[in-house]
Amino acid sequence: MNISVRADSSIYIGTGHIMRCLALSDALRSRGAKVDFITREEPGNLIETIKDYGFEVHALPGNIAVEEDAYLAYAYLKSLPYSTDHLIVDHYGLDIKWESPFRYIVKNIIVLDEPANRSHDCDILLDQQYITRKNRYQNLVPDNCVQLLGPEYAILRPEFFRARKNLQEKDGKVNRLLIFMGGVDSKNITTIVLKAIGKLNRSDIKTEVVLGEKNPSRNEIIKLAERTFNTTVHVNVKNMADLMSHCDLVIGAGGTNTWERCCLGLPSVVIATAANQIEVVNELSKEGYVVYAGFYENITEQSLLENICPLLENPDRVKELSIMVKELVDGAGADRVADKIFELNYLN
Repeated sequence: MNISVRADSSIYIGTGHIMRCLALSDALRSRGAKVDFITREEPGNLIETIKDYGFEVHALPGNIAVEEDAYLAYAYLKSLPYSTDHLIVDHYGLDIKWESPFRYIVKNIIVLDEPANRSHDCDILLDQQYITRKNRYQNLVPDNCVQLLGPEYAILRPEFFRARKNLQEKDGKVNRLLIFMGGVDSKNITTIVLKAIGKLNRSDIKTEVVLGEKNPSRNEIIKLAERTFNTTVHVNVKNMADLMSHCDLVIGAGGTNTWERCCLGLPSVVIATAANQIEVVNELSKEGYVVYAGFYENITEQSLLENICPLLENPDRVKELSIMVKELVDGAGADRVADKIFELNYLN
């Protein structure tokens, strides 16, 4: 089975699309599929990371129009010495106008989406978000499209499934605090969070700060951490699941890492770093799964402390959060999605 993935990463859109596509591609490759990537050379891209995972990459120029993007991707697939069985598209900037022409050269199209704000021409639609409106893709996808909705399909790297099996039971007391605002954090929310944590003046709490290698404020944050008691900065972490499993509370973004935290039963204070995260985080908050601190533009050091301090003083609530979120995600979502894709291949 031959599969191509169309996804991007940059300092503007972050790393989440590529990272979850890598996790899915690993699951597909383990079943015998050949997978390659089509991605733009935008600033902050992860082309070298994709290659490190062992996948071939066809690079498109950065800063091109959608029409040219489609033309170049189409030309690449046409040039291959084999036919493409599945095209996986994980991109909020692409829709039915981009997808439909590929019907002539691929057997099936799989779309990964969340905003549910545009039409798609696809055979499988995956939205791993926790949203109670199950009909949100009505009239946006073909009637025969298989819709995979909810966190049970959350695509995580295998390390999280393995770490989940080895978790130690915790009592809810916060001894280690994790700050992770995504692989890029172009808005530098990490600095605000770290300054707030510094004001806690808690010598009994160790703070772990995780930064992606593309973080544009990395040097500034490292210098701030050096002045903040009991704080360690980790850049381009290779053992993220292990690091997270040893923490007791996280202040994090509302993106892909949400489901990694859930898988490991890690309670979180969440900051929405993009508009498309607000609905999901609000729903999780209303159901009691997370503490929602608000949209990043409205976050202050004081508002963060007002959300963090009650948890530090209430171990029972922290433990309750841990139990609840762990039930949402079991870490096997990538396998479930890969199985559905293979089932689709056998049907055609």
